[in-house]
Amino acid sequence: MGPLEHLSGEIAHLIEELSGRDIWNFGWGSITTYSVWIIIVLLLVFAVIWVVKSRVSLIPKKGPVAAIEATVDYIRREVGYGVLGHKEAVDKHMPFLFTIFFFILAANLVGLIPGAKAATGTFSATLTLAVVSFVYFNYYGIKHSGLGHYIVNIAPKGIMPGLNILVWLIELLSLFLRIVTLSVRLFANMYAGHIVIGAFSILTTLFVFPMIQDFTLANLGGAAPAIGWMLLLVLMYGMEILVAFIQAYVFTLLSAVYIQLATSEH
Repeated sequence: MGPLEHLSGEIAHLIEELSGRDIWNFGWGSITTYSVWIIIVLLLVFAVIWVVKSRVSLIPKKGPVAAIEATVDYIRREVGYGVLGHKEAVDKHMPFLFTIFFFILAANLVGLIPGAKAATGTFSATLTLAVVSFVYFNYYGIKHSGLGHYIVNIAPKGIMPGLNILVWLIELLSLFLRIVTLSVRLFANMYAGHIVIGAFSILTTLFVFPMIQDFTLANLGGAAPAIGWMLLLVLMYGMEILVAFIQAYVFTLLSAVYIQLATSEH
C-alpha cells in the first residue's frame, strides 16, 4: 500500500482535529480545546506585556523587547495617526486596538506550534472578535454623535428623498456585514494555512515512516520525495508567520477605519 493511499484518511483526521473537541460539557455549553488555547494565549499576552513593561527604558535595547517596542511604534504610527488622525483619538482608542492586535498575533503564532491550536482557526473565536470590534466602534459612534444622529447619518447626506431610504437600508446592511468580513477574512486565512501546513506535514511523514519502520535501500529511495515536502513545509511555515502578522494588522487596521468612520462627521 503506497504512502499516498493513506492521504485521504489522514487529511480527514486533520480536519477533525482542527474542528476541536469538547473537554467539559455542561449541557448549556462546553469548554473546548480551543477555549483552553484562548486562555493560554491571554495569559501569554499578559505575561509578555508585564515583562516588556518592566524592561522599557529610554535607552534603545536589542532582542524581543526592542522588537515589541518597534511593533508598538509602527502600529501607533500607521494605524493610530495614519487612520484615526489626531492625538486625542489615538490616546483613546489605541489601547483597544493594541489589545486586538497582540491577541490575534499571539493566537496566530501559537497556532503554528505543533500540537497547539490557534484560537483564530475557529470561526466562533473570530466571530467573537468581530462582534467586539463592531460593538466598540458603534458605541463610540453613538457616544460621539448621539443615538438619533448616528442612526440617521448611517447613509450619506445630500441624497434625494425616496432614494435616501434605499441607500440607508443598504448602508445599514453594509454596517452589519462588517462583522462577517472581519470574522471570515481572519478565520479563512488562518484555517486554510493550517490545512496546508498539516497536509505537507502528513505527506512528509507518510513518505518517511516506511523507512523508519524498516530501513532498506528501497524504502530509503521511497522516502526521497519527503525532502521536497519538507522544504515546502518550511516555506509554508515562513509564509504563515508572515500571514500571522498581516492578518493581525489587517483586522486592527479595519477596526481603526470603522472607529474613524463612526466618530467622524458625515
